[in-house]
Amino acid sequence: MSRVAAVDCGTNSIRLLVADADPASGELVELDRRMTIVRLGQGVDRTGRLAPEALERTFAACREYAAVIKEHGAERLRFVATSASRDAENRDEFVRGVLDILGVEPEVISGDQEAEFSFTGATRELTGRDDLARPYLVVDIGGGSTEFVVGDDRVRAARSVDVGCVRMTERHLVVDGAVSDLPTEEQIAAIRADIEAALDLAEETVPLREARTLVGLAGSVTTVSAIAQELPEYDSAAIHHSRVPRERVREIAEWLLRSTHAERAAVPSMHPGRVDVIAAGALVLLSIMDRIGAEEVVVSEHDILDGIAWSVA
Repeated sequence: MSRVAAVDCGTNSIRLLVADADPASGELVELDRRMTIVRLGQGVDRTGRLAPEALERTFAACREYAAVIKEHGAERLRFVATSASRDAENRDEFVRGVLDILGVEPEVISGDQEAEFSFTGATRELTGRDDLARPYLVVDIGGGSTEFVVGDDRVRAARSVDVGCVRMTERHLVVDGAVSDLPTEEQIAAIRADIEAALDLAEETVPLREARTLVGLAGSVTTVSAIAQELPEYDSAAIHHSRVPRERVREIAEWLLRSTHAERAAVPSMHPGRVDVIAAGALVLLSIMDRIGAEEVVVSEHDILDGIAWSVA
């Protein structure tokens, strides 16, 4: 086995995985997995730039991760950055900061590369299961973008579109600098319109409706699963490979859109950094399920981060 480290820096969160990987057996033994909400994409949709305070939050997390990587003695590290840093004019400042702290240059990958990593991370362990029909549609709902990947043993088609929980929240739910506590019908309709347009775009290249199993990734999806199960706290083991029916997703999305900040924050499994953006994320998931007629979503805790680790190994 080789000991590897993978960092996934997205629009809303930055995550670390340190693992022992054995490509021959397909085994990935997790040593440390952690996540920090840094909201790197704060304001990027509006300004086109990474905010100084967002960069500092991200660099603080990188310093913490550098200590963890050193402690575990990882032999190789790959740092992948996604939607927010793709879109930002000042991404060179971000690159220099990460290089100084971690000693590697972050790879600002394309949406297609992001999709392939997500697919590998989510489906590698599903090989041989006869209770999940193929092809899979892997959907990674991030902060700034959503990746759609259809495949069996490998990727057949992939597309990244600029619809994510942070982007939709900032674009449609922020009024006078704050997220609307109870969005209006017009605000909700505007989010739906953006999502539907993005799904039309995705369907130009990805046969979404051919999928037999929908696999959902990332914080919006895992949080919906935690709420559906009424977990007393966030529990990765209970969430991983759970199945949430579409009508339950609908109930949760509608409740989130009609709830106040305080009501969402009171959900015991809710990460504080997701309180303001979870409603938009749940609506993205529901819209996808409605579009393809999926009766349930299989929720995976293994995602782009695991795919990055495998690429290092």
